[in-house]
Amino acid sequence: MNVTIKVNGKSYTADVEPRLLLVHFLRDTLSMTGTKVACDTSQCGSCTVHLNGKALKSCTHLAVQADGQDVTTIEGLANGNLHPMQESFWEKHGLQCGFCTPGMIMATTAYLKNNPNPTEEDIRHNLEGNMCRCTGYQNIVAAVKTAAEKMK
Repeated sequence: MNVTIKVNGKSYTADVEPRLLLVHFLRDTLSMTGTKVACDTSQCGSCTVHLNGKALKSCTHLAVQADGQDVTTIEGLANGNLHPMQESFWEKHGLQCGFCTPGMIMATTAYLKNNPNPTEEDIRHNLEGNMCRCTGYQNIVAAVKTAAEKMK
């Protein structure tokens, strides 16, 4: 099937298998490897991107379902400079190995658009769909709180 998907502001057209997942379209067809594949069961959140501004696990969405849609990946979040969320993860040491970090950043960035003043409990609840095997989440929560202040 032929699809045209706008990714990080640029339109891409490709002929894809109907069963191709969006995450594989991004990684394999477009070589945008910031979006990670970790669990293949939609539980870890490492593959989170924005579809029309909303967080979406790209391993649960077919590329053909994104036809005509607007996708933002971790590569497109920054506009020449680090996004405040990326900057805050760096400043607050909200990452260790970094594998889950793109998904965490994409999920929390979308979340803060609708909840600019989250409590620690709000942040932790929002992160339930994103797993990190390296940290205790404390620095991730601190990074999200810092980013929320910067994004106001």
